[in-house]
Amino acid sequence: MGSLRGAVGFLTRLPVRAGEGDWLAFAAMPAAFPTVGYLVGALASFALLFPGVAGAFGFVVAIVLLTGVNHADGLADLGDAAVVHGDAERRLAVLKDSEVGVGAVLALGVALVGLALAALGLADLPWPTAAALVVAGEVGAKLAMATLACLGTASHEGFASAFTERCTPDGLVGPVLLALPAALLPAVSAPADAVPLALAGVAALAAPVGVALWLRRWADARLGGVNGDVFGAANELGRVAALHLGLLVVALT
Repeated sequence: MGSLRGAVGFLTRLPVRAGEGDWLAFAAMPAAFPTVGYLVGALASFALLFPGVAGAFGFVVAIVLLTGVNHADGLADLGDAAVVHGDAERRLAVLKDSEVGVGAVLALGVALVGLALAALGLADLPWPTAAALVVAGEVGAKLAMATLACLGTASHEGFASAFTERCTPDGLVGPVLLALPAALLPAVSAPADAVPLALAGVAALAAPVGVALWLRRWADARLGGVNGDVFGAANELGRVAALHLGLLVVALT
């Protein structure tokens, strides 16, 4: 329970009181990541009960209100570091700089536009199917963070090292097993289209993991390892990738 309190307290803006012990428990329990994904996805999906554009806008607002700006801030910092010329030390210095550059604006803009367009696509689906895809995408985004925690190497002492020093590759089994049911939710939402929707659910769950593995490789080459900003970027970009790939599979099948 301590790990869940720590996960909810850090990954969301929900009013959960979490102490230092909860944070340490969370850092050693990567399975808490996808568990919170179920919670965030379920709550955010209710915004899509509103019709059309209202539901799409409400969904974007719900994601921001539920998750706050920590992960978006990480994406912004990583965007600035990505466009800087220089070695890993220079890029890490940019990550710690409070100034907002063109890279940050571009990264956040692409993520926000991508999320809004995905929300419009979700708004055109029956609510149970849309909600199931949202949950699968959010669980996938949190599984992406668990992937970095278990497989990544931290670039320096800080947020990322709190996870990478406590988690091992074997520890990824738990998060994967907890996340797998989310891939089946779209099929359950509409049994008549179970097969194509199951494929969409699998795509929504797998896409963020692909994003995380790509970011890990990029961070190892450019930053000397992963850090908290890479975790945040994996969550934000993973969510967008999950929803768009899931919607694409639905459209093609």
